[in-house]
Amino acid sequence: MQNGEHNTRRDLLKGAAAALSLTAASRLALPGGAFAQGAGPEVTGAKLGFIALTDAGPLFVAKEKGIFAKYGMPDVEVLKQASWGTTRDNLVLGSEGNGIDGAHILTPMPYLISAGRVTQNNVPTPMYIMARLNLNGQCISVGKEYMPDKIALDTKPFKAALEKKKASGKAVKAAMTFPGGTHDLWIRYWLAAGGIDPDKDIETIVVPPAQMVANMKVGTMDCFCVCEPWNAQLINQGIGYTALTTGELWKDHPEKAFAMRAAWVDKYPKAAKALLMAVMEAQQWCEKPENREELAGIVAKRQWINVPVADVIDRMKGRFDYGDGRIVENSPVMMKYWADNASYPYQSHDLWFLTEDIRWGKFDAQTDTKALIGKVNREDLWRDAAKSLGVASIPTSTSRGKETMFDGKVFDPADPAAYLASLGIKKVS
Repeated sequence: MQNGEHNTRRDLLKGAAAALSLTAASRLALPGGAFAQGAGPEVTGAKLGFIALTDAGPLFVAKEKGIFAKYGMPDVEVLKQASWGTTRDNLVLGSEGNGIDGAHILTPMPYLISAGRVTQNNVPTPMYIMARLNLNGQCISVGKEYMPDKIALDTKPFKAALEKKKASGKAVKAAMTFPGGTHDLWIRYWLAAGGIDPDKDIETIVVPPAQMVANMKVGTMDCFCVCEPWNAQLINQGIGYTALTTGELWKDHPEKAFAMRAAWVDKYPKAAKALLMAVMEAQQWCEKPENREELAGIVAKRQWINVPVADVIDRMKGRFDYGDGRIVENSPVMMKYWADNASYPYQSHDLWFLTEDIRWGKFDAQTDTKALIGKVNREDLWRDAAKSLGVASIPTSTSRGKETMFDGKVFDPADPAAYLASLGIKKVS
């Protein structure tokens, strides 16, 4: 055998061994032998946005622990966004326009974006909600000047305190993170339940989550609604306290969503399923009590939220020090990532958000909510991913049924008009 022939044969053997190694690795990375069946993702990456909040934890975990890579998506980028407005703008651009393909997002936003209610020139950008990321876990905080008033779930004392402040010639402001988003709706519901009109009795302003504490410190607002760690940080810095956690408004309420541009999902359906499976597996990991301390360490990292672990750990593990003397251990309304079907995108929950956005004028009263939910909510993709993951208990209904708010109001998904009527709002059909 000539030396050249020997080298060629040796190179062929090396190439074959490398190919076998790659195949084996891909079989491990893709469940059910997907690689062998030619069913792997069409692309290996996507650009996903997030805001510095603890309910983005599943995206951080999926990236840090190689879960995206496990499902054949090693090149996923998880990119910090400056505000929810920035998230919206980058979703409209898409990654082809140097934006993003999907995001950790306030649940109503994919609807507002899809309907062109919050986009430039009201041009719609179709979105899909792939999963819910969490239940509970937000808070409404107030400045320490209200400590003597003992502001909590009942807003009537807050109404009296605000009227007194306004009478002295001072402005009163409530901060949330995006008009028509979850934080906007929680704080509006809370204020209105105590007789405070959020459009007349107090000025409602938009402040990005990471800027809440700094703005409260300089007296920009009287109260705000946001996710952690900013409520706990407010207490740790001695600036204010937690009036309530939003699970007290509505136990196990839906919160953030994992959403993607519809065009991206339609173009890369296998990659979209891979992303969804990775996020769902990460949610399962985040839910386990034995992982909560490690999770707190992950989300606090510089590349994610960039705060001291002390601002995260207690509430992550269910210990709520409200900062006004109230302390709750093992809170029944702590953040849930997977338990109690936290990940399932119930259509009835989306209907509540749309109904509340109709209440506050973010959507027209004539909005065909059923049709809009049918376009945006992709619980069918969630079910398919859940089956592939071997999830033991998959919800059998797209509705969680009637929901009761803290003030006794009942939301029946079968009759949202009656719910609005109970709040003194007549929906025009």
